[in-house]
Amino acid sequence: MKLPSTKIDDVEISKIVCGTNPFFGFSHFTRSRDIWMQQYFTDERIREVIERLNDYGVNAILGGTAERTYEIIRGLGKEGREIHFICTPGGSTAEEVKKGVRWCADHDVRICMPHQMYTDHNLVSSRDDLLGYDEIAEMIRSLGMVPGLSTHRPETITSMDRSGRDVETYVLPYNSMGFLSNVEVEWVRKVINESEKPIISIKPLAAGRITPEVGLPFVLRSIKEKDAVAIGFSNVLEVDEDMEIISGIISDQRREIPLATSRSKSIF
Repeated sequence: MKLPSTKIDDVEISKIVCGTNPFFGFSHFTRSRDIWMQQYFTDERIREVIERLNDYGVNAILGGTAERTYEIIRGLGKEGREIHFICTPGGSTAEEVKKGVRWCADHDVRICMPHQMYTDHNLVSSRDDLLGYDEIAEMIRSLGMVPGLSTHRPETITSMDRSGRDVETYVLPYNSMGFLSNVEVEWVRKVINESEKPIISIKPLAAGRITPEVGLPFVLRSIKEKDAVAIGFSNVLEVDEDMEIISGIISDQRREIPLATSRSKSIF
């Protein structure tokens, strides 16, 4: 499979991006699952997942300001693997975000996208404004990175696009059940498709609430050609399974993926 790619400013990234929430125990499910993920994901297991994805052509990882992520990417880079770091520095205020921006510049980040905790707290959609963002974007540019925004509010995209601010890309939850969205799925799709900017859809499987054979075709077939999708993986078997599904979607050839089984399904 030749995995399609898209350009965000001058950075070419693969259509599929590696999400990092599972690596750090952000399950969006239960506290017990958070703890299990934190205990399960050693550096070696994280590395295995990223390596396998890179074998399929995935060349970008999306996550927060974590030394752990950086060291793993740097180690893989020394082996000749190209993996772009798309980082979402956190903070509730512009000044807090700027600290994260400096961290990003020091850790080879290519695309710097202030996190939803800043964006959604400081958006004033009634006047197409994001408090403090102009200085943040200028700082990101001055440090040699591409500016973007992470948000859970689709109106962030419409507001910032109208404002003409320096935003090259967005991160936004998009899935068939509307998980982590404040409007209907159809409206999220409309916002994504009407924006001229490439958008990275996150939560395509609603943090495990939707199976890949249902969730991935829905997202990949309803976003723009220039958009990307970030997916979290628990192990290399999930990587193989999901990439097989994605290959079928991209080539428009349905692949028969073995289904999960139980004793009750023996009748079928």
